[in-house]
Amino acid sequence: MPPDEPHLISESELALVADHASIGLIRFDAALRVRSANLAAHHALERRPGTLARRTLMETFVDHRLEELVRSAAAGESGSFESDAVDRSSILVRARPAAGGGAWVIIENISELVRLRRMRSEFIDNLSHELRTPLANVRLLTEMLMDDLENEEVSTRVRERVATIDIETGHLVQMINELLDLSRIEQASTVVRHDEVLVPPLVEASMRRLRTFAERQGVVLIELVPDDLPPISGDEERLDQLLMNLLHNAIKFSPEGGTVTVTTDEHPDGVVISVADQGVGIPRKDQARVFERFYKVDRARQRGQGGTGLGLAIARHIAEAHGGRIWLESDEGKGSTFSFSLPFA
Repeated sequence: MPPDEPHLISESELALVADHASIGLIRFDAALRVRSANLAAHHALERRPGTLARRTLMETFVDHRLEELVRSAAAGESGSFESDAVDRSSILVRARPAAGGGAWVIIENISELVRLRRMRSEFIDNLSHELRTPLANVRLLTEMLMDDLENEEVSTRVRERVATIDIETGHLVQMINELLDLSRIEQASTVVRHDEVLVPPLVEASMRRLRTFAERQGVVLIELVPDDLPPISGDEERLDQLLMNLLHNAIKFSPEGGTVTVTTDEHPDGVVISVADQGVGIPRKDQARVFERFYKVDRARQRGQGGTGLGLAIARHIAEAHGGRIWLESDEGKGSTFSFSLPFA
């Protein structure tokens, strides 16, 4: 008896399954008209059942961004778009090329997820603002106490304990500031400027501010950036923050006598800036997660290195806000190289 042939799911069966999962599903034909749309898609787009059939892209979405997304998918380039509307449901739209021409569009209602994100951001903002004032007072009182102890005969142990309070309070203040910064960046409440920025002065300024820290760590800073690079498009203050975060991490995890090198690689549409160290490297299992907020590599915890676990998350958001990306190349025991791309002005 011949073996059973595999059953291919039809569009109607696929639509039914998607309905049960409350996922909208639309099939556009090669002319980019709706060939089929399930009930969940009608609900997600707030249309009466059956009214999407044979509609054009613009008639379906009434949004030029979604129209471009589906056209790109029909041309072979998958993509997604998140609509965070205030006066209607928030939806996540994914578009994928379809066999035989056209595109598949998947629509999910993410209103509850967006609501939870807003609640989280508001909680972080409120908590951070409430903590900043008392922490600033503790920091001020600690500094005053340290000044008073200079004129008093107290044991070394007392001086060390007061200094520890000052250091740990500083770490808390840094974490609060970075939490607020990350929250603003994620909410896009901080406007990113698109000025012409010269890369050599940007790198030189960041390295100059961290040179004292590097000398204390016994690390040598090397700059290999040509002076004739075309200007890039970006917010100089934010790009400085991105570069400072990467340089600070590289110095912190470098061995005494090691080097941290900044290089650039010019491409037709932009430049790649890389920061390479000779540290312990990052295990392969951790590399995909180093840009997550609060994530720390186990080895960093074991070595007792300070930090909030937010610096790389902030760096990723800044790079993406400039239309670029950031990535990592690392071998255990051989060091790490963090690189980010930026478009030319």
